[in-house]
Amino acid sequence: MKKILFVGAETMPFAATGGLGDVMGSLPAALKAKEKGNVEVSVVMPLYGNINDIWRAQMKDEATFTVHLAWRSIYCGVKSLVKDGVKYYFIDNEFYFKRGALYGFFDDGERYAYFCKAVMEMLVHLEYYPDVIHANDWQSALAVIYLNTKYRYVEGLSNTKSVFTIHNIEYQGKYSFSILGDVFDLGPEHYALMRYDDCINLMKAACECADMVSTVSPRYADEIKTIEYSHGLHHVLYRNSQKLTGILNGIDYDYYNPAKDTVLCKNYDRRNFTKGKAENKMALQREYGLPERADVPMLAIISRLATHKGLDLVEQIAYELVRNHDIQFVILGKGEARYEHFFSELEKAYPDKVRALLTYDRDLSKKIYAAADIFVMPSKSEPCGLSQMIASRYGAVPVVRETGGLADSIKGYWVDNGEIKGNGFTFANYYSGELYDRICAALELYADKAQNKKFVSKIMGTDFSWASSAEKYMEMYNSL
Repeated sequence: MKKILFVGAETMPFAATGGLGDVMGSLPAALKAKEKGNVEVSVVMPLYGNINDIWRAQMKDEATFTVHLAWRSIYCGVKSLVKDGVKYYFIDNEFYFKRGALYGFFDDGERYAYFCKAVMEMLVHLEYYPDVIHANDWQSALAVIYLNTKYRYVEGLSNTKSVFTIHNIEYQGKYSFSILGDVFDLGPEHYALMRYDDCINLMKAACECADMVSTVSPRYADEIKTIEYSHGLHHVLYRNSQKLTGILNGIDYDYYNPAKDTVLCKNYDRRNFTKGKAENKMALQREYGLPERADVPMLAIISRLATHKGLDLVEQIAYELVRNHDIQFVILGKGEARYEHFFSELEKAYPDKVRALLTYDRDLSKKIYAAADIFVMPSKSEPCGLSQMIASRYGAVPVVRETGGLADSIKGYWVDNGEIKGNGFTFANYYSGELYDRICAALELYADKAQNKKFVSKIMGTDFSWASSAEKYMEMYNSL
């Protein structure tokens, strides 16, 4: 039986901030379900202080030992629970992980160096030797690096293969060489491996060490080999292109299910969605003080408010869009002050048309997906994107730019001999005029009730589950 261990900084439903947590929470279970008794899947993550007591009550103690990280000798506890056939391990150290948030601390480099070293020590203490260690993003990059530099001598790990997945190449784990030994517990003999652009680069080193490097969509795998998208890492990825692959993410069809979602006021599915979406729209309008109208097209953005999400394009067209069309526009997210201020001012200018909800709330996001008719996602870059998939699942027509996973998952609407093609509206150039044109096209389709109903039913039926992606991951593991 093949043993796969996922290593990552966050996992739904225990603790997560974004797409990485969604993937870590759903891909392992999908692999287990698909392969049934042929694969043993485990996940390891930090035991953060904000993990709910409901989960803590289900955990059992697995081991206690000391982790040696450079000059430090640090306590480590390992706890575990089983969910959906997957065993989840939790690395316990309150000094590093009992904090108010997952990331954003001055010692994040040390925190995740400790985590990765603890993971490797856990394998030795539990005598659990996976066939594949699958690390995710820079926070777990050192697990792959330590495997190659420090743990190959362990008999059970001598033939273990490694996969490193890049979920977002923008964050690479860059640090000064002054802490190579003091924090990362690596010697001068590892200088060349860790060096890139005259600093430590954890993602670069993991790409060099891993047997396979993957990313979260085929298009993004090609894009990150170019200067435009690589954030400087294109030389490394081009050199390692023979082991670079892209596999499109999926979404959890149990968690994102409008037919059973308990946060919605009215459940619905693709065969009977008209009334359900109308009721959810009016419920959202009531809750946030917008005029209650089932007939008005509601546009939505659910996003981190950052420039690379294409919000500068939205900024250029928003006033004209709201002024010239009978629409409602709901924005959910937090981020750069520039965009928080812009959307707040847009709401002040059009209080009967716009709501800027400057927060992050998963339940509220699902209410908005269910209420929205059109979902706007004009990203400048997007490794995969899950929001366009979730929007489709809830019957909101996506309007996206053709980049990364958006291009792989959404194809433009057109009609061929009366047959509807595509599953959204797309534009190629990073230009606000094209975004405006595609939103107008979506609004025009919305006005054609019969055709729009067929199209919404079609996009709700698009398969964004993990089934096909899980099969591709198993093919990758088997190739190793």
